[in-house]
Amino acid sequence: MKYSLRQLAIFLAVARHQNVSRAAEELALSQSAASSALQTLEKTYGVTLFERQGNKLRLNPVGETLRKEAEQLYAHCRQFEQLLLGHDELGHLKVGASFTIGNHLVVRYLADYLNIYPEADVDLFTANSPDVVSKVLNYEVDIGMVEREVQHRDLELIPWMDDELQVFCSPDHPLAAKGELSDADIKSTRWILREPASGARHTFDRALSDVLPAMTIYREFRHNEAIKSAVESGLGVGCLSRVVLKKDFENHTLHPLKLRGRSLKRQFYFALPRKRHPSKAIDDWIQVCARPLL
Repeated sequence: MKYSLRQLAIFLAVARHQNVSRAAEELALSQSAASSALQTLEKTYGVTLFERQGNKLRLNPVGETLRKEAEQLYAHCRQFEQLLLGHDELGHLKVGASFTIGNHLVVRYLADYLNIYPEADVDLFTANSPDVVSKVLNYEVDIGMVEREVQHRDLELIPWMDDELQVFCSPDHPLAAKGELSDADIKSTRWILREPASGARHTFDRALSDVLPAMTIYREFRHNEAIKSAVESGLGVGCLSRVVLKKDFENHTLHPLKLRGRSLKRQFYFALPRKRHPSKAIDDWIQVCARPLL
């Protein structure tokens, strides 16, 4: 074997950052050392892995093909090291979760998981569902938790729990008295929604696809709290997961609305690399999250 794990780590870091200096910083190396190791790897095997575009290094087709294999190999090497060090018994875990799941559900399962692994270090990364899936496929997190089905040949999706989006408005909004919105109401009101890449927006757009061109999307926000604040201020009508809105409805700061003849039900999923090394910590995390919340 003519390559080293260090060269593998540098190759993957440069592929992620598209920049040698940032990759070197992540790995606590000098830029010259990282650049030299990458050049040696290419020279040893007589291949070119990157194309330079301005200040960025982008993987060429050969590099992209090798990256997928390198990710799996490097992930297995790290897992092997954890087994040697006994970390698998400690339950260390990197979890990637969509914003709604990460901010409103993961923290509620964490205590149960720490009862199993009191010394576990659980890192949480939150982003939109497609970004979480990307982290899973790049082996940057151990498990993903997403709000929508994402198709990829290297991805395994495990159904987790059912969810439903809820339309809502301010208690003082004119539509609050109606309770149920007709298509005419949907078209005439201003909507405050999540950004298009989010799982919630994907479900919303699919459920209202026939009237969507006639709707007024007044504001789009990346975070749920910003949408709730805007709706509470009377700027428009929103739509978020019921998980996010439970306390607001109990406190009567927001008012639920129904959509006549439309369903906003959806499924949450665990996301894992299809080719992965067995992990007791991941299996235990899935079992903990499968328990019903009180």
